[in-house]
Amino acid sequence: MNLVFSDLKSLGFPVNLEGLHQFGNVVLYDCLADYELSAHLKDVDVLITNQNQINENTLKDVSGLKLICQTGTGYDNIDIDFCKRNNIAVTNVAGYSSESVAQHTFAMLFHLISQIGYFDEFARNQWADSPVNNSHKDHQFFELAGKTWGIIGLGQIGTAVARHAEGFGCNVKYYSSSSEARSERYEALSLKEILEQSDILSIHSPLNSKTLDLISYEELKCMKPTAYILNLGRGGILNEEALAHALECQMIRGAGLDVFCIEPLENGSPLKKNSIANRICLTPHIGYASIEARERLMEQIIGNIFCFFNHQNRNRVV
Repeated sequence: MNLVFSDLKSLGFPVNLEGLHQFGNVVLYDCLADYELSAHLKDVDVLITNQNQINENTLKDVSGLKLICQTGTGYDNIDIDFCKRNNIAVTNVAGYSSESVAQHTFAMLFHLISQIGYFDEFARNQWADSPVNNSHKDHQFFELAGKTWGIIGLGQIGTAVARHAEGFGCNVKYYSSSSEARSERYEALSLKEILEQSDILSIHSPLNSKTLDLISYEELKCMKPTAYILNLGRGGILNEEALAHALECQMIRGAGLDVFCIEPLENGSPLKKNSIANRICLTPHIGYASIEARERLMEQIIGNIFCFFNHQNRNRVV
């Protein structure tokens, strides 16, 4: 059996690949461009990918491919209908990064609300030379206890965030883009209601026709001027230009993003404006990548390959 990992470097961190070799010949590429895929998938049975766009154009000359293993929960980069028509199975890895992304959600929020960067710089470079009554009036912070934490996307990651938010004393509510009841524990709200009520709003939804551009300028106008918004779902859910404008106009207090419409984040992105730099936290799509999550990731991918060739449907999308 022949296996190809097409964009290993896009994971951003090293992973243990030893388990893949039990299935046959493994070829690793740091970062194949989408247009290069066809040329490198001759006689390949299994394609493992993270970010490559998989569709008719990128696989037009490929025959014999049996399985595509997506190295993440979301698979919006894969044309599922094309795979169905060509009898190519698709698997993803569900739940492997829930605790990692939940932890990263709080890391971004605490960086913003506790203003650690400012206070670290002050303690290192200014404190010794400042008067005892130095004022930090422009750098005040608040407690999470008693605040409303809204969650868009109460799946495994959203549920982990909700559990931790409760531990800090937050009142958790959620919005479901599918209108399906996700929990009896937490109150379900409409999109307008959750925008209006949330002190912290975190996004953990997949990107689909219902969530594309879900939050743009009109939605951001509904939020409290003291609110923070965090996107750890997919970049297309939160309109980046509208967010930059909202921060610049002080419509909301701050934002944290680990996912973007175009990755890597382009130099001309409005999110990189100096005028909003102290009110936004940007990380390069690494919330999933704790040491433990990466171990679970590879365990599940290996399990998915084993199950597919043994006619089992673990984590099977198609």
